[in-house]
Amino acid sequence: MHTLAALDWAKIDTVLLDMDGTLLDLRFDNWFWLELIPSHYGAANGMTSLEAWEAIRPTFLATRGTIQWYCIDHWSDVLQLDIMGIKRAAQAQVGYLPGAEDFLLRLEISGKRRVLVTNAHPKTLALKDEQVGISAYFDACYSSHAFAAPKEDPAFWPRLQAAEPFDPQRTLFVDDSLSVLQAAHDFGIGWLRAIRRPDSALPAQDTGRYPAVDRVADLL
Repeated sequence: MHTLAALDWAKIDTVLLDMDGTLLDLRFDNWFWLELIPSHYGAANGMTSLEAWEAIRPTFLATRGTIQWYCIDHWSDVLQLDIMGIKRAAQAQVGYLPGAEDFLLRLEISGKRRVLVTNAHPKTLALKDEQVGISAYFDACYSSHAFAAPKEDPAFWPRLQAAEPFDPQRTLFVDDSLSVLQAAHDFGIGWLRAIRRPDSALPAQDTGRYPAVDRVADLL
């Protein structure tokens, strides 16, 4: 494993990149789920936003780490809200993290295979792509929903490799989630990097054992 070594681009053929918190600013998602959805749920159920958050928070936490956590349809059913409609009304708030587009442009001329690997629901991926055109920077884009397992689930990785053949030892994977990076490490991905500033409005996170950069642009 080369996770602690300086990146040697000559030994990397495939670059797997997370979307939210790695390329796109996680500020949108944190605002959407922690503020906007509780506001809508509260309005629909005669609660303040704070009361609504306290009511739905245990349900959120109970599904963390599962595919349902990321599923728009699941939360529309559970909360009885048009999650996709609310997200579409707010899609103008979706944006890249600082330096991310420049990184993607430079990666485009590197000759590496560029693969977007996200836990976002396919509908969310399509909406964000509509807003910022992220798919144009990639050779392939995958939502973990196609594999019935999120990236933090060990089952995800062999299923991804079956659809997108890659040599783990010659692959770089970048993500802001430590549990996802752990699953990638266990699968044998040779090069791993964490993102310290997934939300531009928050302080840097502790990435523990994983070498990290504040933003993807720093990888180049």
